[in-house]
Order: sequence, then C-alpha cells, then structure tokens
Amino acid sequence: MSKKSKHDGKGKGSTPATLQLEQAGVPFETYEYEHSNDHMDDGYGVEAATKLGFDEHQVFKTLMADTGSERVVGVVPVSGHMDLKALAAAVGAKKAAMADPKVAMRESGYVVGGISPLGQKVRHRTVLDESALKYDRILLSGGKRGFSVGVNPQDLLKVLDAVAAPIGTW
Repeated sequence: MSKKSKHDGKGKGSTPATLQLEQAGVPFETYEYEHSNDHMDDGYGVEAATKLGFDEHQVFKTLMADTGSERVVGVVPVSGHMDLKALAAAVGAKKAAMADPKVAMRESGYVVGGISPLGQKVRHRTVLDESALKYDRILLSGGKRGFSVGVNPQDLLKVLDAVAAPIGTW
C-alpha cells in the first residue's frame, strides 16, 4: 500500500532531504510505501517503482563513487546502472569506482536503500542522468527506505548545484 501527499514540512515525513527542498522553496510531493526485504534481488529502487506504480525509468537511485580525489554522487534511473567512466568524465576525473557503502552511509547520513542526494551530511558534487530531463517529475529517495519524493528535475539540479550528463546505462 502506498500513500501520496503534499508535504507540509511537519510530522514523520520530515528528513534532511525534505528540509533542504523546503528551505529552497521547491515544490515536491512525498510518497510512502511499506518496505519489504523480500524483493531485494531487484533492488530498493525497483521496489519503490513497483509499489508506487511508477515507470522504472522515472524513479532514480542515488549512488556514491570515489574518483580518488573526491567522492561524487550519481543519480540514475533504477532501471539501469551507473556508467562510472561517464560519471568520472562529467566531473573532470580520470576514473571513478563505487564508494564503500559504509563511507556512503557515513557521509550521506542515510542508510543504503534510503540514500538521497538531498540533505547529505557532507556536500558532494552531483551528476543527474540526463534522461531525467524528459520528465516533469522524477522520484528519488526522500532519505529513508519506503519514503520517496517527487520533484521536477530542473529544480533538483538547481537545489544541488548539480549537472546533467549521460551517466546511466541499460
């Protein structure tokens, strides 16, 4: 069962991610669903897309990579994977490798499966897969498992001071 609501900034749905959107004056909607470990072969994002009734190309996951000199965040559709070479190129690095999940959790302030590019403890350069730009609204983690936010991708780019680039693969 899923629940959709306009977010008023009060109550159990407040996370650092929603607080950052509110402080920036960005309109967004929240979506909640009952998380289950039964689907983990498909991943957290696919579970969110299925339970919320959204196309997997419109629901995005947040991944952290290490370029050797910094950690960067890539936001790609849950239907695909992140192209690490393309991510590195987008931030002017020679290479990138997936960051250790413990590092990602510590620096983001979120648990794996609930990492949002918004409201992270340590600010990272962020790259959004350019496929997001064909939608008026995309879904991404709101900062905990079973909680997503719907936001306009152009607003997301502005709030995060992010760039869009072709970093997703299928």
